[in-house]
Amino acid sequence: MIKLFKINHHIVDTSQFDPLLNDGVVEEFEQKIADFVGAKYACSFHSATMAIMLSLLEEETTTITVPSILPPVVANAILCSGHKINFRDDVDWVGHSYILHHFSNYKIIDSAQQIYQGQYTQEANNNDLIIYSFYPTKPVSGYDGGLIVSNNKNKIDRLRILSRNGMSLEENSWERKVILPGWKMYMNSIQAYITTKNFEKLEEKTRRFEEIKIYYNRELGLHNTSNHLYRIRVRDNQQFIQQMNKKGIQCGLHYKALHNMGYYKTPGISLPKSDLEEKTTASIPYNEALTDEEVERVAKEVKPHVITP
Repeated sequence: MIKLFKINHHIVDTSQFDPLLNDGVVEEFEQKIADFVGAKYACSFHSATMAIMLSLLEEETTTITVPSILPPVVANAILCSGHKINFRDDVDWVGHSYILHHFSNYKIIDSAQQIYQGQYTQEANNNDLIIYSFYPTKPVSGYDGGLIVSNNKNKIDRLRILSRNGMSLEENSWERKVILPGWKMYMNSIQAYITTKNFEKLEEKTRRFEEIKIYYNRELGLHNTSNHLYRIRVRDNQQFIQQMNKKGIQCGLHYKALHNMGYYKTPGISLPKSDLEEKTTASIPYNEALTDEEVERVAKEVKPHVITP
C-alpha cells in the first residue's frame, strides 16, 4: 500500500530525562522552534488543541468565526474556552496557516499545517500568537504536542503558568506556588525528544515534498502550494478513495464541513464552497518516503479522476 503519510518511529531511552516529565529537552525544543520561525519566546503543550484552548481562555467572551472546512478539535477548543462560534466559507486555507481570530491588539494564527523558517516575522506582529501542532501526521511530527510562539513575553509566561497547573515559574518545583487556576497541559520530555528528532529532518523532508509537488502539479495540471497536504478535486471523493484503495493507494479526506456535522450542524446557513469541498476533494499520498516510481504511479492512477480548475 502506498501510504498517505509517513510516520517516523523512535526508540526512546527515558533514563536520559531527569525529571522524566519536564526535562531540559523541553526548553531546548521550544527555543529551537522559536529561533527557526523568528520569534523570541515559545511555550509547548501536550497538544495543539490545548494550546488553542488556553490561548483563548482568558479573553472576554466573543464570537469566533472559523472555516467550516476545519478539524473538529479546533471548534471544540473554541467552545470549551467559553466562546461562541460561527462558520465562514473558506476552503483555501487547508495545508497552510489561517487567522483564528483578531482581538483588539493582537491576533492568533493557527499554523498546525504549516511551518517554515522566518514565519513569525512574515505573518505576525510582536503581540501575535502562532500555534503549531506536532501531531504524528503534521509537517514536524511527534508524539502529539503543540507550541505557541510570540514576541510578547508576558503572554508566553502567562500561558506557561496556566499549562503548569497554575503554578509560578521558579526553577525548583518545591518553590513554586499556585497563583491561579490552571491545568496539567505542558509538553513532556518524551514528546519533546521525539519532535526534536523529527524537526531535525524538516529541511530534507521539505526538499522532497517540493520535488513531489512539482511533479504532481505538472502531471495533474494543478498549482498546489502546500507542503503538508496534496489535495485534488474529483467527482465523488468517497468513491474515489475506495477505488484508489483497491489499487493499493491510500488517500484521505481533509476535511468535512462542520456546519453539516452533528453538534455543529447549522440549518439554514449557506456555505456553497464548503458544501462542495467536503464531497469533491481528496488528499493523495504526499510524504518524503515515496519513491519516484510510487509518485509516478500515483499520478498516473489519479489523473483520470482529477477535475482541473
